[in-house]
Amino acid sequence: MATLDSSILVVGLPQVVLALNANLVVGVWFITVYRLMITVLLVGIGRIADLHGRVRLYNLGFAVFTIGSLLAGLSLTAEELLAFRLVQGVGAALLFVNSVAIVTDAFAGEGLGKGIGINQVAINAGTITGYTLSGILIQLFTWRSIFLVNVPIGIFGTYWSHRRLKEISQPAHGERFDLPGAVSFSGSITLLLLGLTIGSLTDFLNLVLIASSGILMILFFLVERRTRFPVLDLSLFKIRLFTAGNIANLLSGLAFAGLAFIMTLYFQLVRGYDPLHAGIFLIPLDATLILIGPISGSLSDKWGARGLSTLGLIIASVGFFALSTFDQATSYPEIAVGLVLVGFGIGLFRSPNASSVMGSVPASKRGIASGIRATIINTSIVTSIPLVLAFMTADISYAKLVNIIGNVNIVTTGQVTSGDLAGFLSGLQHSLIVFSVLILASAVFSFLRGRRNDR
Repeated sequence: MATLDSSILVVGLPQVVLALNANLVVGVWFITVYRLMITVLLVGIGRIADLHGRVRLYNLGFAVFTIGSLLAGLSLTAEELLAFRLVQGVGAALLFVNSVAIVTDAFAGEGLGKGIGINQVAINAGTITGYTLSGILIQLFTWRSIFLVNVPIGIFGTYWSHRRLKEISQPAHGERFDLPGAVSFSGSITLLLLGLTIGSLTDFLNLVLIASSGILMILFFLVERRTRFPVLDLSLFKIRLFTAGNIANLLSGLAFAGLAFIMTLYFQLVRGYDPLHAGIFLIPLDATLILIGPISGSLSDKWGARGLSTLGLIIASVGFFALSTFDQATSYPEIAVGLVLVGFGIGLFRSPNASSVMGSVPASKRGIASGIRATIINTSIVTSIPLVLAFMTADISYAKLVNIIGNVNIVTTGQVTSGDLAGFLSGLQHSLIVFSVLILASAVFSFLRGRRNDR
């Protein structure tokens, strides 16, 4: 559910922007505010889970997420939708960080790769359901249905998790929560994302926000070094497997999360397809990911994460480069091959990498380790769409970009000049080339993690 609602608005974004009389900046924030809340809360929630237990926070997350979904589906204005997406994000953060930690507790030691591989299937299934389900629901009903569909599932999930899940971790005793660290970290991430998404990156306000984020992050590290019980245990980064795996997560996440947005713009605004077809056309990407995830997780228990993860990232980079050659006449089978390559490569990378990262830390630190890992992944996800828009401004002006994306009917009605459409397409192609390079860089860090650790 948490990943479903991270992706469910990507395909339907042009329709929601049009229905609520919003603009591109507000539309991007319909997606970003949800991901932002997940990102800024994960480290703090991970630390609270280590102190007080993971299961009760997980159960609370289901309830909060369900309430937020109901309110989002009933929103009458753009401002209301933004506020209720924020509520959803709080619930999703509680679900997201505790999910992997609970699985790691249950599968600690032998079989961890397989356990996390199954967990990755749930994560990836949520993503593919978001892309496809949003197109179907918007086509058959209205945009409100993409949120209201969560309500019956959320009610059942809240009841079932409360009844079935038992706490098996041992909460830390005699430790305190680091509030200054949590506030400074969350504030830094928030300012960074505001700077990346409000207007053009070259605006003075954006540069001030990004600089302020850097200053606050420096303050955060200074606070953490002097705190007895830090919210983010920096000693974890002394573990080579943990550090290299998380850097690989960051770089690959930037590219992979941006891909769905790029392909949605391509299918709807360059090729003129409706949301239903745009969602269906993305199925090869995540279907491959779902198929490969548990297999690669099981293989990592035997062979380790280094080789599988690195090979997967190289294959994904090739897929990104192949997709960068698309134009207005490219056949769908050619595009599907590129999507399958990316899905296969990322599927080969994710489960072994997650197993390597989570298996490298002490049991008492799994909550915060999961929080750090999830924060890094979600930071890349939140940043990906603003990065795509920033890359595209090298080929088309920001004002024209806003005009094209903000009006879903503008291309099909012939209101866009051939020159603007060519610049728009070039921006998409160049973004994919940059992401291909990022994936290759991620492969380097994956290789540098060293050999598998002996648990």
